[in-house]
Amino acid sequence: MADEESGMSTPQDQNYQVQQHPTRDDDSGEGRDREKADLSKIESTKSIAGTLPLGHEILFVGLICCAQSTTQVGLGQCLAILHVIGDTYGLSNPGELSWLIAAYSLTVGTFILLAGRLGDVYGYKKMLIIGFSWFSVWSMVAGLAVYSNHVLFNFARVFQGVGPAICLPNGLAILGATYAPGPRKAMVFAIFGATAPGGAVLGAVFAGLFNLAWWPWTFWSFSIALACIAVVGSYVIPDPPKKLAKAMTWREMIAELDLLGGLTGVTALILINFAWNQSGVVTWAKAYVYVCLILGFLFAAAFFFIELRVATSPLIPFDALSTDVAFVLACVACGWSCFGIWIYYIWQFYEQLRGASPLHAAAWTVPVAITGAMASVTTGFLLGRLRPAWVMTIALTAFTVGTILIATAPVSQTYWAQSFVCTVVIPWGMDMSFPAATLILSDAVAKEHQGIAASLVNTIVNYSISLALGFAGTIDSHVNRGGGTPEDVLLGFRGAWYFAIGVSGFGLFLSLLFLGKGYWKDRNRRKQGNGDDDGQDSPGG
Repeated sequence: MADEESGMSTPQDQNYQVQQHPTRDDDSGEGRDREKADLSKIESTKSIAGTLPLGHEILFVGLICCAQSTTQVGLGQCLAILHVIGDTYGLSNPGELSWLIAAYSLTVGTFILLAGRLGDVYGYKKMLIIGFSWFSVWSMVAGLAVYSNHVLFNFARVFQGVGPAICLPNGLAILGATYAPGPRKAMVFAIFGATAPGGAVLGAVFAGLFNLAWWPWTFWSFSIALACIAVVGSYVIPDPPKKLAKAMTWREMIAELDLLGGLTGVTALILINFAWNQSGVVTWAKAYVYVCLILGFLFAAAFFFIELRVATSPLIPFDALSTDVAFVLACVACGWSCFGIWIYYIWQFYEQLRGASPLHAAAWTVPVAITGAMASVTTGFLLGRLRPAWVMTIALTAFTVGTILIATAPVSQTYWAQSFVCTVVIPWGMDMSFPAATLILSDAVAKEHQGIAASLVNTIVNYSISLALGFAGTIDSHVNRGGGTPEDVLLGFRGAWYFAIGVSGFGLFLSLLFLGKGYWKDRNRRKQGNGDDDGQDSPGG
């Protein structure tokens, strides 16, 4: 355990060294060559993070965590001043307003998978710096869109989301590649997850503050901060080993990047998401909405065919996706779909129905950051001591209970009743499900596939948020009776929240099945007489 926590070679690695060198033949050149090869192999298993001074390691982890926190800043900063931005462009339709959020989450969730593969091929650090730089440029454009129209702002939000799509998987991949499996790695992953709620609150608070002057400064100041992170990160972040070091021909590059699979996959995700989110604006009466949805499913079918039958280096390592991993990803999808609806509509509830200013509403969401940090640290201790299925079950329970609390809260009720309690409960869903899922997948795949492992979890998280907002917007517009009165508006909000409760409830059901499956496997091992205690701590258990 101590070896794992220090980042040095594990006891298994030391046993390997002893077993490979029972004798030493100083006179044999072949023996010396074999010894060098073995020592090289042992060295490759060591943790890069273990070689860093403590101060350097803290700064390094902090910069990597910026990939997570700034992603949520991009979400929170627009949520807080959504109606201010809408008023600037003359937008009032709930479907059009939700696009300002969904457009960002759409590209975050859509391009993550391909960005993870780019990191596997070209280097995680290089792609992370590119991601922060891209994020900075389009954040600046989002602010400058005040001089144009909402079309440019929406496009800026779309391209802004590509930045965190590049940062998230490559940041997580750097952690996965530089830390050896063990409690230290589990805690680092938990800290990474802990920055998410804090980032969302930070973005909302600064948006509320800059709104007192002029809202575009929300995006301009964020752009400056991202540029500084990119510069500092280029010096502080160590270089993990790249999968490929040799130059590639165009044919080899296309095969290694799986560009055909990436093209069909990204197109499918965009078309399906666009159809559901646009249906909340123009309804399903428009033919192009149906056409986009059908084409999206066709491209999705083509993607799976290419990945399973054609691609030599598929974007998704299906051999690593056991039923246990599939259970985890399904639970994460349900939980974060619920979260996307919860966070969008709670801001509308505070500002539209309770009359809170953006800064006041941001203050009401501050408990999310505090309890989120507590939940992440707790999860860091629980992982490795509890079955991951238990962690996911607790997380889905928190998502469900938190949404029930706000969905049933009266408008005139004091904040310190159900609203406050729900902001305390919800982060336990966020910051227990995300670290558990990322750690399980990181340990399930080889080091050269760390980018893909991180991509899968982040794709599920962010795409689920965007897609769920499309579903919720459609429900909202169909049940709010036109939204002419506060009562009708509340009816639409609750319709969306009830849908979120159903989704998270289904995820809770899946997590219970996952939990029961682990105990059933243990029971069968004991019956067969060859079971041991490994099932207690396995990913499936």
